[in-house]
Amino acid sequence: MNVINYLLKDKNINIVQNTQMFNFSLDSILLPNFVTLNKNIKNILDIGCGNAPIPLILSTKTNANIIGVEIQKEVFDLAIQSVKINNLEDRIKILNEDINEYAKKFDREIFDVITCNPPFFKVNEDSNFKKDIYKTIARHEIKLNLSQVFKISRKLLKNNGVIAIVHRPERLVEILEEMKKNNIEPKKIQFVYPKKNLEANILLIEGKKNGNPGLKILPPIYTHEENGEYTDQVKTFFN
Repeated sequence: MNVINYLLKDKNINIVQNTQMFNFSLDSILLPNFVTLNKNIKNILDIGCGNAPIPLILSTKTNANIIGVEIQKEVFDLAIQSVKINNLEDRIKILNEDINEYAKKFDREIFDVITCNPPFFKVNEDSNFKKDIYKTIARHEIKLNLSQVFKISRKLLKNNGVIAIVHRPERLVEILEEMKKNNIEPKKIQFVYPKKNLEANILLIEGKKNGNPGLKILPPIYTHEENGEYTDQVKTFFN
């Protein structure tokens, strides 16, 4: 069943979701608030855009053209509807494609910024796949893995363009290795904690293609108060 929910209340941005599919999470709210944007940005690519939460939020922060690529047709259809109900068809274009195939179409660097909320879990013999194919593809590296994300970014990013992703802290070393392999210099990291005195469970990281060395560790984000409510900092992301 499709429903329309607020994504950003004060900015009157809505999103179409299906209650039986994988809906957007806090990860997709944090990433567009983390990535570096400036007035010179012309083209942004969101890899694996889902029902388009990241493109929708980015549209409130930049005048750049935004392309979202989503491999799953049913999820792509939700993204198309989400863009349409917000009257953003002139700013956001959603494509139903495999990002690995889409990247082959370009023979030059075209994007200033790439964002990605990729599958978090590696596929191995212990992988616990759920019957829900939407969630399985969203959570496990079946169609897209970290190596592919950064190879694609190396090809499609302009010189000094940035790639920002949200992931799990336990894969930080692997992410840094893949960045370095693809001439992407890590520039800033932010750890996100569910509550104070708990371990970080979300990692935000940005790198610059052919960038100079120099890594910043940003102040932490705490997502929930002791009573379970979002912190004031996180609440501002939904406005």
